[in-house]
Amino acid sequence: MKYGRETLAVCQRILIELLRRRRSLIFWCIFPFSVLILSGFILAERAKLSIAQAFEFAAPSTLVGAALFFSCLGGSVATVVSEREQQTLKRLFISPLSGTSYFLGIFLAHSCIGIGQTLLVYTIAAFWNARFQGSLLLGSLIILLSIISYVGVGFILGTQFARRTEDVNALVAAFGVPLLILGGAFLPTSLFPQTLLDIAKYNPIYHMNVALVGVSANGYSLDEIAPHFWFLCVFAVFMVAGGWLSYRRMLSVERRL
Repeated sequence: MKYGRETLAVCQRILIELLRRRRSLIFWCIFPFSVLILSGFILAERAKLSIAQAFEFAAPSTLVGAALFFSCLGGSVATVVSEREQQTLKRLFISPLSGTSYFLGIFLAHSCIGIGQTLLVYTIAAFWNARFQGSLLLGSLIILLSIISYVGVGFILGTQFARRTEDVNALVAAFGVPLLILGGAFLPTSLFPQTLLDIAKYNPIYHMNVALVGVSANGYSLDEIAPHFWFLCVFAVFMVAGGWLSYRRMLSVERRL
């Protein structure tokens, strides 16, 4: 019960701060909106699809490649770095708040942001008559695994490689943009040569994209996306463990400073 109350308190504080920074909130809405609109109309024109079909294919790629990546991964990196700069961690050591609750609270807050962007992307797609073709439960699990993976990676990058707020953009760009392109977020993987496809199989974004597009646009079942789904399950577990260990290491370093 104690951990639950503390986790919700940390989550609430982060979300309230986000709501107060209305400019950032607006930009986080504009970015996936613009990417989805551009992708949808480009697909409709170049792939000779109807508008509804184009947005059915564009929505999942936009979600995992634009919305969740920058809000959950980039956002968690920015949160960890800003908390260090604002000396929040120092105050944590003299408060009754546990480190576990703090970690889970940041995790929960960015999960809420990711869920909000999921609703935004699919609401916009629905405006163009796009429909979620497959299992809502399976699609929700893929989205949840994607959020967990991104936030876990964000914790690792934020605690180990970023020291100042200025480092965040460079860090996310250096690690993330090549993975987004290789994952098929901006270019269809059907255009990739075989060498890049072989490399992409080790890229979690590729598995997020293929799995969610398969379920959302093609109505695939779990059996048809099983390799991608189980890759995401394993990857998410490792990222949560890695994020937690990185966070604990950061706390031990901060205590010595």
